[in-house]
Amino acid sequence: MTTTAPRIDKPRRKKRGGVIGNTGLYVCVSIAAALFLIPFYLIVRNALSTDQEITGENWKFFPSQLQWSNVSELFNDPLVDFGQSLWNSLVVAVLMTVGILLVCSLAGYGLARIPYRHANKVFYAVLATLMVPTSVTFVPSFVLVSSLGWVDTYRGLIIPGLFSGFTCFLFRQYFLGFPKELEEAARVDGLGYWGAYWRIVVPNSLNFFAAMATITFISGWNAFLWPLVIGQDPSSWTVQVALSSYMTNQTVNYHLIFMATAFSILPLVFVFLFLQRWLVQGIAQTGIKG
Repeated sequence: MTTTAPRIDKPRRKKRGGVIGNTGLYVCVSIAAALFLIPFYLIVRNALSTDQEITGENWKFFPSQLQWSNVSELFNDPLVDFGQSLWNSLVVAVLMTVGILLVCSLAGYGLARIPYRHANKVFYAVLATLMVPTSVTFVPSFVLVSSLGWVDTYRGLIIPGLFSGFTCFLFRQYFLGFPKELEEAARVDGLGYWGAYWRIVVPNSLNFFAAMATITFISGWNAFLWPLVIGQDPSSWTVQVALSSYMTNQTVNYHLIFMATAFSILPLVFVFLFLQRWLVQGIAQTGIKG
């Protein structure tokens, strides 16, 4: 009968500088987080201050008296209906996000999966649109929208932006890496391209759709130049156009600008906090390498 000697595990040596390295990393991250939060602090601080405290020489971390009346002044301004502007931006951003996801995902899926001899040519044409400056198509787009009578309407604000060449490119890259076995099983069950897309591909790609929805919503919410031209009536202004109205050649309402900015970034903060993990994961799934 043979016996084996018990195995003695050698203690792992701790890497030198591990504690110091982690401490330095936490310090650097903390400093970066503090620097990132400074603009948000300035927005909140100035939103609850008077113009004299904002532009005064004696800086205070917080105003001596918080001006909560700035909130009622913002929403009761007879010249700018800021509540309506928030609603307009929400409608435009949501509908544009839904439309772009539908149109670009269908285009990307068709370019990635449907056999067509001119598919590559169509894809290169889509990529070519990314090289055309927006200023080149701005005037023709406005003339077309104006001739259709869509000025000061949601249709004029939303429909011209329902296709994005970059989003279509990202969807195509993602669908090229999507498992074909799932779609082939759907074909066996009698589903066509539309059935496979709607019942198989979309339910298994919700993370990527959420990432694209985040990017599209932020872009639609922050749009300024096109809503400025199309929304000529104050009732059709978006939040970005309303923000610009507080700064004129004669006066600058600093406290209203900062208060309006605080309210305008709240939807973006909520969207980013809830969808940030899908944002990074979705971009990684496209297969694009930096």
